[in-house]
Amino acid sequence: MKLATLQNESRDGQLIVVDRLIQIGITVEDIPTLQYAIENWTACYDKLANIYAEMNENPPEAAFNLDMDEIAAPLPRAYQWLDGSAYLSHVKRVRESRGAEMPESFLSNPLMYQGASDNFLGPYDPIQLDNEEWGLDLEAEVCIITDDVPQGTETCMAASHIKLIMLTNDISLRNLIPDELAKGFGFIHGKPSSSFSAVAITPDELGAAWHGSKLLLPLVTRVNGILLGKPNAGSGMQFSFSQLIHHAAKTRHLKAGTIIGSGTVSNDDPERGYCCLVEKRVMEIINEGEAKTPYLKNGDEVLIEMFAQNGESIFGAINQKVILCPN
Repeated sequence: MKLATLQNESRDGQLIVVDRLIQIGITVEDIPTLQYAIENWTACYDKLANIYAEMNENPPEAAFNLDMDEIAAPLPRAYQWLDGSAYLSHVKRVRESRGAEMPESFLSNPLMYQGASDNFLGPYDPIQLDNEEWGLDLEAEVCIITDDVPQGTETCMAASHIKLIMLTNDISLRNLIPDELAKGFGFIHGKPSSSFSAVAITPDELGAAWHGSKLLLPLVTRVNGILLGKPNAGSGMQFSFSQLIHHAAKTRHLKAGTIIGSGTVSNDDPERGYCCLVEKRVMEIINEGEAKTPYLKNGDEVLIEMFAQNGESIFGAINQKVILCPN
């Protein structure tokens, strides 16, 4: 099942069910928003699944063509956004860029931060940048949406709480982050609003590509039409989404609509490329003595997408342009 949110006058948009090819959509009577659906998943699931099946077999007259410029993030705002860093090759390379080593504890204890979740960007919304010197970077990730997760949920029980999967561009301002981290209290300025894929999907849409709470497909990232990388999201993921849920719920209940990110998808093999610019820059420093790839500038375009084995886009593209908007 594939679900999306249509922009409207409300802050949470209008839930729509879309077809498998992400070409048409339809609103659903009595299920106004995705947040409502997640909070009432058992009651809503069958109705949504039946509509989805109809959309693919015999689209109803009420179905309409999708305009991606009118699609919001599946959850335009969320009660909680927790982003992990499950790919240790990414952690190692980013820490190298700051002159910091990776502690051994990172092998067994996930990194995770709580980000701003009051204002997410849609898949085609521009990335507004006030200052090019801040070091704008993309970070292509996989993420999940949970239902209510009880405090202390064990890893073996966590997978049942994964209701939807989507992609995100966890935008970073690299040159602002070191000073923030040096304060010892976390990100504020270095992590502006993240953007999300057009649709969120149920795990069954992925078939065998969803295994062990990991997504076993390449995540393709391009900048200005040039391939940055296509690392496999299932390779090198030190902590599965079940493990990330367990970590997040250690001391708190997670309410329905919680989003948990995988962290930037990254593989040890540099031949697969990268899902962020800082990793490419670090490897340039190691191999060539200096970083040659610039961070994102005004007018640059970012494209993030994942494809099924048959070539179909699974989540739709995150397709964003950088717009310089100095104060």
